[in-house]
Amino acid sequence: MFGLSLSFLPFVGSGSKPEPTSTALDKPGTDGPVVLSYEAVEELGRKLDDLRARTVADLGQEDRDYIYKIIKAQRGFEVAGRGLMYLGFFPPAWIAAVGALSMSKILDNMEIGHNVMHGQYDWMREPGLNSKKFEWDTACPADQWRHSHNYMHHTYTNILDMDRDIGYGILRMDKDQKWNPYYLGNPVYAFLLMTFFEWGVMLHDLEAENVVQGKRKWSDIKPLVQGWWRKAGRQVLKDYIVFPALTGPLFVPTLVGNATANIVRNVWAYSIIFCGHFPTGVQTFTAEETAQETRGQWYVRQMLGSANIEGGPLFHILSGNLSHQIEHHLFPDLPAHRYPQIAPEVRALCEEYGLPYNTGGFFHQIGTVWGKIFKLALPNRFTGPDTVTGVIIEREKAAA
Repeated sequence: MFGLSLSFLPFVGSGSKPEPTSTALDKPGTDGPVVLSYEAVEELGRKLDDLRARTVADLGQEDRDYIYKIIKAQRGFEVAGRGLMYLGFFPPAWIAAVGALSMSKILDNMEIGHNVMHGQYDWMREPGLNSKKFEWDTACPADQWRHSHNYMHHTYTNILDMDRDIGYGILRMDKDQKWNPYYLGNPVYAFLLMTFFEWGVMLHDLEAENVVQGKRKWSDIKPLVQGWWRKAGRQVLKDYIVFPALTGPLFVPTLVGNATANIVRNVWAYSIIFCGHFPTGVQTFTAEETAQETRGQWYVRQMLGSANIEGGPLFHILSGNLSHQIEHHLFPDLPAHRYPQIAPEVRALCEEYGLPYNTGGFFHQIGTVWGKIFKLALPNRFTGPDTVTGVIIEREKAAA
């Protein structure tokens, strides 16, 4: 109805649809993996397609009002934060200014920028919300982010050596990543990435490890560097020169306040994203087993490679509704504020087909993430076997 599509998904094997099967699962035992048959996977895929179609058909004024309301709030926080910096000599005002700017940057990056650039509001035909033209308040150029995130990550979610979000090129986040002594610094690298996350995201498309190994030439990275110079240069000029200078004698408190707001946004964004991708229970895949994926198999991989975070309405808004990472990976171009509405149905489908629905409170999820970061700093022989039950997907239709 609104022209949304799944054309960016790598669905292969679009032959005739198998008939639904009444026996969805083979459960060999409570200690063994769940085995999901080919027919069950395709049946599940059709049900998820139906859920998506029903949601798309319902998009309208409610969704317009929602995104406009969020944009209005984001701009209000920014104006309040910039204004309060003129009172930065008064500590409570400075703290309030930092809080307001932090909220502005979080809303801009999470609930507005990330979601708009996924094409979630392209159906509105609003130039300011066009996924191909939107630019956000962070160092990474939007076009580079759309490639590294929208294409690389959402296409190859949790496929080792293809999804570069597994470790961002600097961390060991899966036992199947070959260990070397460099990874002893895993916790330190993770802390630095968290603190300077916007810069890590900016450098993501560089593929620094391939540059170091001589696999990428200057001609490959020159356009990236030019993009950084333009975008990051404007960000530095805005936050660390122009706005501090406008406050005159309060230049230093304003500069420190702006830097603090950026760090708050970085820590928050890192934490939400890592909770959605790396807590205990997420599953990874190989390029070989996903080479000829069907639509249903792609859906199941998204569900197994993602995790949710439980919280209230404000928490979900500040997370960009990436607290519903499972639903986001299933339907990345649906307006994110719809995820809480469809989550019960997605969870029910997981229960029906015996799939895990990885969810938990923020502190539980982030605790398991940091536990994994420390654990995987060591060779596998020191970490012991995984105790999480996996899911095996039957990749080919059984012979008649």
